[in-house]
Amino acid sequence: DFSGYTDMAIGIGRIFGFELMENFNYPYISASIREFWRRWHISLSNWLRDYLYIPLGGNRGTFLKTSFNLMIVFLICGIWHGASWTFVIWGLWHGLFLVIERIKISWLRVLSPIKHVYALLVIMIGWVFFRADSIANAFGYLKSMFVFVQANPAYSCSAYLNLIVAIALIAGIIISMPVVPWLARLTGKWRIAPVTSVAWLIGILALSVLEIANGYYQPFLYGNF
Repeated sequence: DFSGYTDMAIGIGRIFGFELMENFNYPYISASIREFWRRWHISLSNWLRDYLYIPLGGNRGTFLKTSFNLMIVFLICGIWHGASWTFVIWGLWHGLFLVIERIKISWLRVLSPIKHVYALLVIMIGWVFFRADSIANAFGYLKSMFVFVQANPAYSCSAYLNLIVAIALIAGIIISMPVVPWLARLTGKWRIAPVTSVAWLIGILALSVLEIANGYYQPFLYGNF
């Protein structure tokens, strides 16, 4: 929903003649946390870089000074999202791995084929703290994820997984990858008649409205921020 509503803002802006920057660039194809923050919430990332990281000194200093700057920036990033220890941990978690990735270790080249898996694991563990109501709930969730012990029935996949969710997950996995740019490069350029494109968009809009009408109240997560 985060990427979707920013796309809506970009589209509405263009109607009124404003060119707003792209805010997401397929963040889940990242092979590092550094790359993730270049692709995720780009406007916030740029703001943190220009108004916090660079004024603090950026990477113009020793490794320890640069590491300190990164940790301060992401501590503030966490607190910006909410006054909770879970957000503090989420921010410091990302800061920690950004520091680790600045260490030049030769064996990292050996791990190159699994860097994407590493990045996804770090990101998903971070999201647990971001979304959890408390640190205890976060660790309970992580225990269910990695130890396969259901500390709480609410953490069970069976409590949420149904056909609609399964279809949405498969679609989300596919669309989170740059499938359209890949196809565009493969074919040279899209040759779709405008009427076909409009019909496709109207169909998606109609299905979305039907889903909303038949659905239940689901609060907008980022409305909290």
